[in-house]
Amino acid sequence: MKIGEEAPDFVLRDQNGEDFRMSDFRGKKVLLSFHPLAWTGICEKQMKALEENYERFESLNVVPVGISVDAVPSKKAWAEHIGLKKLRILSDFWPHGAVAKLYGLFREKEGFSERANVLIDEEGKVAFFKVYPIREVPDLGEILGLLKA
Repeated sequence: MKIGEEAPDFVLRDQNGEDFRMSDFRGKKVLLSFHPLAWTGICEKQMKALEENYERFESLNVVPVGISVDAVPSKKAWAEHIGLKKLRILSDFWPHGAVAKLYGLFREKEGFSERANVLIDEEGKVAFFKVYPIREVPDLGEILGLLKA
C-alpha cells in the first residue's frame, strides 16, 4: 500500500463477535495494528500499548484496532487475559488472512500477517504504512508524532 491510496474496505468481527466495518469510520482516522498471533509476548506488548494510549488516540480522532488471523473465541479469551477494556481486536480468521492479503501484509509461508501499522485518514486513504521486524514492538511514537504534526 502507498500513502494516499484508497484503503480497502472490509468487515471483520471483534473479540465480542461484533462487526467492524472500515467504511463506517469515515470522518475519523483508523489505526490498523496488524500483529501475527494472539498469545505471544511481542503481540501482547503491541496490543497493551494501544490500550494504554487509547485515550490519546481518541483525543486525536483516531480509532485504534488490532488485527490478527486468530479466531474470535481466541481473541476474546486473549483480550480478557491481557486486560483489554477498550481496544477492539479483530479476527482475520476466515477467509484466512483475507484483510492482511488486501493490505499486502499476509505471510503465506507462516500463515499470518506481518507486524505493521497502517493509519487510514478521515477520507479512507492511507496516511501511514510501516512494516516492522516481526520480533519488534511497533513504535507508537511515530504515529502519535505524525498525528500531532
